[in-house]
Amino acid sequence: MSFSIRLSDEERRLAESYAALHAISLSEAFKRALFERIEDEFDVRCAEEAYDEYVAGGSKSRPIEEVWKEQDL
Repeated sequence: MSFSIRLSDEERRLAESYAALHAISLSEAFKRALFERIEDEFDVRCAEEAYDEYVAGGSKSRPIEEVWKEQDL
């Protein structure tokens, strides 16, 4: 699959500089950026759901020092 996007001259220069800095093609730079963003948003959503479950379950946090003491650390 391929697609095209319109960039201003400044945006294109920035993208080309980024690609050159990482020794990758412009296409690869956009693909990596897209999938990193998708993964980041997915991770945030999973974290939000896990936190909501944690709160709904009545769990409470406690100081790490207590955990270390229990574990004799």
